[in-house]
Amino acid sequence: MSDVTQIPPTGASYVIGVDVGTGSARAGVFDLSGRMLSSAKRDITLYREAGSIVEQSSSEIWLAVCYCVREAVRTAAIDPSNVVGVGFDATCSLVVLGDGGAPLPVGPSEDSDRNIIVWMDHRAVPQAERINDLGHEVLRYVGGRISPEMETPKLLWLKENRPQVFDAAWQFFDLADFLTWRATGDLSRSTCTVTCKWTYLAHENRWDPSYFQQIGLGSLAEEGFSRIGQAIVEPGTALGNGLTPKAAEELGLVPGTAVAAGLIDAHAGGIGTVGFGGGPTSNLAYVFGTSSCTMTSTNERAFVQGVWGPYYSAMVPGLWLNEGGQSAAGAAIDQLLSFHPASAEAFDLAKSRKVALPVMLAELAAQKAAVSFDAVSLVTGIHVVPEFLGNRAPLADPHARAVITGLGMDRDIDNLVQFYVAGLYGIGYGLRQIIDAQADAGVKCENVVISGGAGQQDFVRQLLADACGKPVVATKAEEPVLLGAAIIGAVAGGCFADVREAMNRLTMVEKTFIPSVGRVSDIHAMRYGAFKELQRLAQGLRDF
Repeated sequence: MSDVTQIPPTGASYVIGVDVGTGSARAGVFDLSGRMLSSAKRDITLYREAGSIVEQSSSEIWLAVCYCVREAVRTAAIDPSNVVGVGFDATCSLVVLGDGGAPLPVGPSEDSDRNIIVWMDHRAVPQAERINDLGHEVLRYVGGRISPEMETPKLLWLKENRPQVFDAAWQFFDLADFLTWRATGDLSRSTCTVTCKWTYLAHENRWDPSYFQQIGLGSLAEEGFSRIGQAIVEPGTALGNGLTPKAAEELGLVPGTAVAAGLIDAHAGGIGTVGFGGGPTSNLAYVFGTSSCTMTSTNERAFVQGVWGPYYSAMVPGLWLNEGGQSAAGAAIDQLLSFHPASAEAFDLAKSRKVALPVMLAELAAQKAAVSFDAVSLVTGIHVVPEFLGNRAPLADPHARAVITGLGMDRDIDNLVQFYVAGLYGIGYGLRQIIDAQADAGVKCENVVISGGAGQQDFVRQLLADACGKPVVATKAEEPVLLGAAIIGAVAGGCFADVREAMNRLTMVEKTFIPSVGRVSDIHAMRYGAFKELQRLAQGLRDF
């Protein structure tokens, strides 16, 4: 499945941003004012199996990327020789390659094409728990506890469960680093990927061998880290000699075109949104998609229990980053809706209107709620803690599960709308919990800057502002994540002095949603208290 959009081009030089998300690859062509001229999308396959296994194919993803870039350039009607830089972002998924870059199977399917352990794969929960019990010093830089979504627990799972694959692997890549290697032949890793997901200590420019030895991955250290990254560079750094002739032919571009060291997808959303006003140290980036991510930049490092980081130069070079969020956000809303008796009827109605089900429900809720008080009144007595896939931050509890209260015998779409709104409030209270945890550690933000497909409706943005208690800002970028990838491509291409200058020049505010005050604020304070109490009760009940 593919989707192409086009706007007539202006200007003489262009940059391309490539984003590989959980379900699709996308590419966008931008001019140097940050305006997107065209974009293209292709879906990618997600393989699921029992045991929390979720896998993908790096070969399929590269083919999808090539299709999207060629289509975006074609529909923009630009000369490929005028493309001055390419930036890649991707999910923080683990890519395993053997000799010559051949894919290796990472699961029981034994299918070598299935060589990616996807970020949301939770097969390594036992390994993560054992690592956490050892309490190595590097865990201070992941919020005190490592997540099964990070790469060293997954590598340990591979070594323990598929030792032949672990031993045969030539390189272990984060997906963004795989893409830049595939484009340039350069094995350099980005500080974004290895610092956030692999325990690289960017502020000291080193791996810690004792960590790998302690957890059972000492062979990686003994090899001098040759399989996980010896050259580490900041996002936006120009790699190698640009596009190789082979990659250029596949992408429909010119050999030697600059390619930037890449980003994790959520961090690209941060780069593409928080450059306005007081810049990244004032604005918290909130990517609300299948999962949710919060990125908060600071001049000085700050340790926040349960919030990943502090990471140095992991998003904006020269700044520290704290990263939170939840493993399921838009996906949690989808899961919540699927339980309701009216879900099938509502899905058919949304399909007839040619919109996604959450979009239709947001429109119906907006019709019922002319003001914020009406919206919160819709959900009186209904509370949702949407932790279907654990609590990533600030509780760092992968065993947490969802709680829903207020269920009755209602079977109609109106009641489904109520649960949709209650689920959104639950997402907002989870965001508020991260903001509060960071504030307690001295890390404060003025605004929440939203991006991601699950938060595109104004109604949703207002609900989140009311729930989290902070202004929610939407920027003018049509596709902020693609813009973030394009920004680092522009820096690699020499169009801007550095990432911060590019961010400041290319991000602008479109609309701000101010949290409601008075009675509405009081109700949300009480509901937020109930949210935390339900979390506590659920934790106490899970063992019997």
